[in-house]
Amino acid sequence: MRAEFPEALEFLFSPSRYKVAYGGRGSSKSWSFARALLLQGIARPMSILCAREIQKSITDSVHRLLSSQIEEMGLSGIYTVTNNAIRGSNGTEITFAGLRHNIQSLKSIEGCDVCWVEEAQMVSRSSWETLIPTIRKEGSEIWISFNPELDTDETFRRFVRDPPPGAVVRKVNWSDNPWFPQVLREEMETLRERDYDAYLTTWEGYTRAVLDGAIYAREIRRATTEERFTRVPYDSSKPVQTFWDLGRADMTSIWFAQQIGFEFRLIDFYQSRGYALAHYLKVLQDKPYVYGINWLPHDAQNELLASERTIEQQMRDSGREVRIVPKVFVVDGINALRTIFPRCWFDSERCADGINALRRYRYGVNPETGQYTREPLHDESSHAADALRYFATAMEEGNVSDWSKPLKADVGWIV
Repeated sequence: MRAEFPEALEFLFSPSRYKVAYGGRGSSKSWSFARALLLQGIARPMSILCAREIQKSITDSVHRLLSSQIEEMGLSGIYTVTNNAIRGSNGTEITFAGLRHNIQSLKSIEGCDVCWVEEAQMVSRSSWETLIPTIRKEGSEIWISFNPELDTDETFRRFVRDPPPGAVVRKVNWSDNPWFPQVLREEMETLRERDYDAYLTTWEGYTRAVLDGAIYAREIRRATTEERFTRVPYDSSKPVQTFWDLGRADMTSIWFAQQIGFEFRLIDFYQSRGYALAHYLKVLQDKPYVYGINWLPHDAQNELLASERTIEQQMRDSGREVRIVPKVFVVDGINALRTIFPRCWFDSERCADGINALRRYRYGVNPETGQYTREPLHDESSHAADALRYFATAMEEGNVSDWSKPLKADVGWIV
């Protein structure tokens, strides 16, 4: 069999625990990863997992890409394509999964030979920390392909800035693709003339400080310059307040904060989806904090999260002190957070996923005009940003002026 393959990605055929390819558009990264997996799946029976952070359906996966490469390379007699898997005649099996939706169930995966994580710039710290020890078979490999966006993204930090032992990391751009099409070359040249910074990110694989249209771009740049994304210790003499954004199919996000003098210290962050309230209460209980007030959004008086009682009622029944954040317009909440952001310090490790969401939280774009709208884009970054917006709203309303004072023993849980 003859199969064309770019020289820059030949390392995919040599053993390595981590194989990482990052760079701009048009580099043939995904195309090459798909071909390499299919060819290696012919050489020996393999269990291959194709993963990405978000996969709401099989159409979000690389299933279609692999299927097209099977046709193009004439492998239809070897691979059978079904609606949700691809199987080789020698026993090779390729499956597909979203990490954020299924990360707990993925813990049970055994015997995986290769895990390919596509569009890996979106993968969170918590997803990596669960996935990596799951792929534990002797000689197993983790393949990572992505177009970098922010230099603070967990994937870029973990595999490019400070790669682990055994990692082969290659920056691959359009210039490494021998089959780079003319239509993309014209697009690239046009962008280079109109917006050189965007060209560097899109086509040359350079990172940027924040995404275009980022709502808190100025605040994040200032906090970075002032080194307020750092190690922030927990002060056991002060209660920890929690600020929640509630989700059912969407994320439930929780920020953990303390007030020390005039500073607001964001010491921890947690988010997940698909769980009843008991899961999140267990998360709080397992952390070594003395808790004060738990601030819930107004929909906590209606949301149930798999119970016949509202979330507010469930929280109170569990012994938690609860208050409802005043309901204000989104723009007013954003302005409130902008106002207090200079007083906020964030633990860069424990709050990594929350900080990443803040960097990605941006305005929507009108599809007809191409201009930014006045409303934030609702995506996977929204929930963490909303939870911190509720934190700021509570500050502005003056509802927590006494929150740094010790609470009575029957108000907060000591765990």
